[in-house]
Amino acid sequence: MEEKKIVYTCFCTDVIHEGHLNILREAGKYGSVVVGVLDDPEMIRYNRFPTRTTAERVEMVRQIPEVSDVIVQKTIMYDDVVETLHPDFIVHGDNWDEPGLSVIRENIEHLLSEYGGQLIEIPYTYNASIQKIDRQMLEKLSMPEFRRSRLKKLLKLVPIVKTIEVHSGLTGLIAEKTIVVNGEAIDQFDAMWISSLCDSTDKGKPDIELVDMTSRFRTINDVMEVTTKPIIFDGDTGGMTEHFVYTVRSLERMGVSAVIIEDKTGLKKNSLFGTEVEQTQDSIENFCEKIRAGKRAQLSEDFMVIARIESLILERGMEDALHRAFSYRDAGADGIMIHSRKKDPAEILEFCDRFRKEDRTTPIVVVPTSFNSITEQELAAHGVNIVIYANQLMRAAVPAMKHAAEEILRHHRAQEIDEKIMPFKEIITLIDEL
Repeated sequence: MEEKKIVYTCFCTDVIHEGHLNILREAGKYGSVVVGVLDDPEMIRYNRFPTRTTAERVEMVRQIPEVSDVIVQKTIMYDDVVETLHPDFIVHGDNWDEPGLSVIRENIEHLLSEYGGQLIEIPYTYNASIQKIDRQMLEKLSMPEFRRSRLKKLLKLVPIVKTIEVHSGLTGLIAEKTIVVNGEAIDQFDAMWISSLCDSTDKGKPDIELVDMTSRFRTINDVMEVTTKPIIFDGDTGGMTEHFVYTVRSLERMGVSAVIIEDKTGLKKNSLFGTEVEQTQDSIENFCEKIRAGKRAQLSEDFMVIARIESLILERGMEDALHRAFSYRDAGADGIMIHSRKKDPAEILEFCDRFRKEDRTTPIVVVPTSFNSITEQELAAHGVNIVIYANQLMRAAVPAMKHAAEEILRHHRAQEIDEKIMPFKEIITLIDEL
């Protein structure tokens, strides 16, 4: 009796709909169907944050009658699966034009060609019912209780949380939807940073805590309405302790995952100026009390208060920075952000190494604006958990807009810049229609 052929397909989904069932029905015509469930870390890197655990998704698929076996696929590429299963057929939808999928297709075809396996492409099912399910999933991901908890989950799942600054709904969509393919690696950002500097700059105001929290909360709302990724909020100094507790409550209720506050007092001056302008660092006692007050105010276990240390910026020395770090942690801070203006990352790495000798678990956050030659992998090797690209989208946009304005004035028409700007039709493809 001829042995039944193995047919393999992989699902990266939290819900089974008729499109998946159609793939399984078609796959069953070729042999015994094995379904791979993409592991949580790979779901995050390639697709979107799962609302169910890997184990829950495995059990969901196992209940489908057409499925003979279920395995966990630990990488988005199929090398391990093919080596282990040696499937006769791999079945996939024909939606290869989606970001990143073409490189997966190349990977599958290369692996199968080595022993005569075959790729079966099933017409992608996309109708009103599936559109509604997709919208429901996105809505669920954007709900405060789901979004708020996501940063803590990410810290357990990924080597380093890649975070980029956003200051509007459009920049939020860029952070949400940008996917790159590098060889066989597919990557995207994990979280978003709502920066006081960029929020103020976008409103044409100086970065001195002039833009009030009501206005800054509107920016959060604009971003949250069109995205699902977790948000880290730049809380400046946190203001008066009595005010900070209300900020914590408001951010937590909105679904923000974390607030970062810096240990300075008085009229806030941007850290980019360092010692060039007069800046006063708060006492350890006062700042610890602000941290404790914020932690007492929060109602869920998900929200994080992260303490930002300005000692290296203000040239107070490594010992002061470390002393403050441990004091803030003991006061209840859920993470420590260490900052530096130097182009050489040496002092940041020294801080991380020395902090990690005594504390292996408290998350460390860095903002490599000045020391931008260091990679995420190098930072992670020194114990960094979150990297924030704090102002690059704003800095990229302003020169481009300024150049466009100058060229129009210079030529008294827009033709000269047309090849250097994006067609609006392409821009609005970022925006989902209901």
